[in-house]
Amino acid sequence: MMEKGQVQGFCSFIMLALLLFIAINQANANGIFTSALTTPCQAPLQWEGRTVMYDHNTGKNTRASVSYDAQMQRIRVLEERKSLVPCKRFFEYIYLYKDAVMFQIEQVTKICVKNSLTEPWDPFDIPDNSTYEDQYYIGGPGDQIMVQEWSDRKPARKFETWVGVYTNKDCYPVQETYTKNESMTTSTRFFDLQLGIKDPSVFNPPGSCTAALQELMSDGC
Repeated sequence: MMEKGQVQGFCSFIMLALLLFIAINQANANGIFTSALTTPCQAPLQWEGRTVMYDHNTGKNTRASVSYDAQMQRIRVLEERKSLVPCKRFFEYIYLYKDAVMFQIEQVTKICVKNSLTEPWDPFDIPDNSTYEDQYYIGGPGDQIMVQEWSDRKPARKFETWVGVYTNKDCYPVQETYTKNESMTTSTRFFDLQLGIKDPSVFNPPGSCTAALQELMSDGC
């Protein structure tokens, strides 16, 4: 049979354990420990789907079909012709980062521009050194998807320049926002994604690119 002092000590231990349990759960609910325990998921290396890129400065949305191949570091973007806009031209873009070259092809005339790529390959994934921001559901009751939000925010830097939202289960990109400088911010939404590349030839520039121009074409008349 436990003595009085032992009973008091045991009760104190139980109370301390209970308080610790409550504190940990409260901290976890506030995201204090979640950020330390959560590691970035691994995004698919090859997929095809659709995107909408919004330019916060011009207010312009660009809709496109995208083929993405991280294994070969290449992307093909085909702007979607959703409506007839006077003087509006639509383009196909092929980015070959291993060759440090990009092609801009006018969809109707097939006029081609060839330019050097000066920016490094930047995959649609969550870098290992990213900062965990939040985890939440997109949608409503009965139709929800769990996503994770990450950024490049660091304690010594006040503002992040990249925020990425990826699905919790399969790590598909949902949205990415970039601020390249204080006057240029873009947000890209991803949807209708399918794993793999159906036709790898979409990354091959058309024959018109053998005599390509050097100056990028505008999307107006």
